[in-house]
Amino acid sequence: MKAPRVTLDQWRTLQAVVDHGGFAQAAEALHRSQSSVSYTVARMQEQLGVPLLRIDGRKAVLTEAGNVLLRRSRHLVKQASQLEDLAHHMEQGWEAEVRLVVDAAYPSARLVRALAAFMPQSRGCRVRLREEVLSGVEEVMHEGIADLAISSYSIGGYLGAELSAVEFVAVAHPEHSLHRLGRELTFQDLESQLQVVIRDSGRAQPRDVGWLGAEQRWTVGSLGTAATFVSSGLGFAWLPRHMIERELSDGVLKPLPLDQGGSRHPLFYLYSSKEKTLGPATQILIDLLRNFDTAPLDVPFAAPPQA
Repeated sequence: MKAPRVTLDQWRTLQAVVDHGGFAQAAEALHRSQSSVSYTVARMQEQLGVPLLRIDGRKAVLTEAGNVLLRRSRHLVKQASQLEDLAHHMEQGWEAEVRLVVDAAYPSARLVRALAAFMPQSRGCRVRLREEVLSGVEEVMHEGIADLAISSYSIGGYLGAELSAVEFVAVAHPEHSLHRLGRELTFQDLESQLQVVIRDSGRAQPRDVGWLGAEQRWTVGSLGTAATFVSSGLGFAWLPRHMIERELSDGVLKPLPLDQGGSRHPLFYLYSSKEKTLGPATQILIDLLRNFDTAPLDVPFAAPPQA
């Protein structure tokens, strides 16, 4: 890749000429002489081989090529400025990236709200979001490849900050044989039925959390797939209520009338890495995750405007 012939300073000079309405005004805004500004633009046109400005009366007007190039140059100059700002923030200890691992059962709507609020405060810090199931979150933390984790299980050696609970509901299709019994159900009724369970993404010690020891068990890779299977009449499952509100409302899923254990409310916890000191961006994200964890999910939400 050959080196660019035109510098960022030259593009900034051209932008100033256009934005301020002429060479004299640009020179005043840039605190430079008018001859310096004129020479810079003339040199640009010579280097690029296309005319960028034409004189219309006493005013410099963009040519068609100049208009296209100027528009593209604004993105270039903005990105360069952001890159310099990021380097400055990193020199002050601001992170380039925060790695967040979350149990897939945690409400994504809360994550969206927290991350949307984080964006205008991020100063260019990226968020790398990773979803895991059950012990998969714990493994990622122990492997040292996450800065923050949200899990409903205790992670050995870490102290977690308590978040809210997530309701899991035992459900099946309304025409499922369990519903056709027309009475309150016991665990013994479930043992002879097909149960759909979610595969633990952990590799070291995967768990069969929620499995009742039913004779038939189908294991799927995601909560979404489990909801699809059960909505189609294949078995029963405990699923997060926030993920199946539409199916419940549409009548393709119906809570099982269990005499006990029909719903579960595990608490979730927010963990932070012990391997490194938390930077300012990570701390801001922690505060936002905790604040939006308790925000009502039915409140209308609008994403912040893009810069």
